[in-house]
Formats: sequence, structure tokens, C-alpha cells
Amino acid sequence: MDARDESQSLPDRLRAACARVVERARHVELVADQLARYAWALPEPPRLDPRRRPRDEAQRERLAAFWLTLDAINFGSGWFPTLRKRPGLSGYRTIETSLREHFERHGPWRAVELRTIEAAELAATLGQDPRHELMALYARSLRSLGAHVADEHGGRFAAVADAADGSAVALVGLLARWRCFADVSRYDELELPFLKRAQIAACDLHRAGVARFIDLARLTMFADNLVPHVLRLDGILRLAPALESHIDSGALLEHDSAEEVELRACAVHAVELIVAARPGSCAAAIDELLWTRGQLPRYKAHPRPRCRCTAY
Repeated sequence: MDARDESQSLPDRLRAACARVVERARHVELVADQLARYAWALPEPPRLDPRRRPRDEAQRERLAAFWLTLDAINFGSGWFPTLRKRPGLSGYRTIETSLREHFERHGPWRAVELRTIEAAELAATLGQDPRHELMALYARSLRSLGAHVADEHGGRFAAVADAADGSAVALVGLLARWRCFADVSRYDELELPFLKRAQIAACDLHRAGVARFIDLARLTMFADNLVPHVLRLDGILRLAPALESHIDSGALLEHDSAEEVELRACAVHAVELIVAARPGSCAAAIDELLWTRGQLPRYKAHPRPRCRCTAY
């Protein structure tokens, strides 16, 4: 089956392509005979219900602006060791907290403001060096977000969620066309629309009460570098010695290399097998469970695979 088959949704195309990568993988092995036992040993996955309902349309718009803005810059884990982190916070939590404080003090940027934002302004907001490479990449992504929201959705962030008409899969398809959410890799002839940040945006908007998506279970896990790291340390992914040594040395992986794509694809497929073994669960919930597990000291004590890219 061609991974570009337009009759399939993007998440389904990703599932099919990841299954084929697992069959061919040369650097990462999925230890399938451990999956069933592992799946049932996991704690109960979190619920994905909305945390609370917005009190009015103004708050709903503000929440939509926050989550779309954050998810448009929810990448850069390969640079996180070089960021100015807040005490006790990871790179992601540092960026999230700084952005949240900006929204609380000044309100959201309007779409027309985002379309012209520069790295220096963003760096000041996030408490970072304006010369840091990531600030320019963040600013570029937010300019793309601002342009799309202003030109296609009347400047309203909530209108982006509304355009999906209750479907998380439809929202992913909409965001997939925007440069600020681009994330498609290739493996031989296969195309893998990982779309990590587009998929997590759908989940974030649902949980914030901005939208009610009835098909969250159709999303895949949000393919990054932390869940493969957790699955490796838990014995579900086995790495070739050369790749294992490369990661353990702290060296960076090349984005879209066979090794990096295999890590992401094998993790996606592993989570699908866990979901199949745990009726009633879904990939987004298992992803959150494993991502949270990755914050524990055992997982932080070992180098994780890092790659400098705008995908995650």
C-alpha cells in the first residue's frame, strides 16, 4: 500500500508506514514478545477529558491562542541542553512557563502581531539569548502561524479549532498544510506524516475545552525523542550497538536519518500494539503516560536521543 494513499487519514497513513518501517528497520528492533506483558504492567492511562470549560468566548479565544502559539514552537529538544532553564524545570517547561506568564501579564499576541514577530522580542519573552538559533526558528514558526490565522481564520485562533468541525483528524489535516506544523519524514519510498505537533495541538485544544473532538482515539502517539527513550530503557526497543553508543555518548542524531526515523516509527508502532493490548485506551493517553514516566530520575540519568530539528 502506498503511504500517499489519499483515501486514508494522515494518522492512518502514519500507522501503515510505521508498521512497514518496523519490518525493515536495521538500527532499531521492536521486542514484540515483551509487548503484552509490558502493556498490562503499565498504570491506568490518564483521561483526556477537558480539564474545565471556558467561562465565555473571550476565555475560549485566549486558550486557543495559547495552545496554538505554544504548539507552534513545541520543538527544539535537541537544543534544550543549551537553553537558559528555570530552576527545576526542563527545556519544554521553561518555554511553556515563560509563555504562560506572558499571556497572564500582557494577553495573547494577535495574529497580525505574530506574523511580524522577531527573534529578539520572542527571546525577551522566553528569557533566552536572542542570538540562540532556536529563537529565530521559533519566530519563523510563529510568523507562519500568525499569517494563517490572520488570512484564513479572520484573526481568530478559536476559529482554527472550529474549522475542524469536531474532528481531531480534520484539524491535523488542516495544520499539516502550515509550515509552522510541518513534520513529514521519508524512509526509502515511504512517507511518514509524523505531525507530532499538529496532533498534540488537537489534544491540547480538546483538553483545554476549546473544542470537543470525538475522534481523539484516531490520533497516533506524538512522535518525539522521549517516548523512544523510555521504551528503550524499558526493554521494548532494542538498538543496534553503533546507535546505542552514539546516543550514550551524547552525540546528536541527524534529522530524517534512517536511525532517527526508525526510533520514531518503532515507538509509534509499539504504542499501537500497547493500545491493542489495552482495550479502551488510546495512543494519545499512552503517549502522555510514557512521556510523564520519562521525567523520572531513572530516565533522566541516561542520555536520550537528541536531534536538532523543528519536528519535536
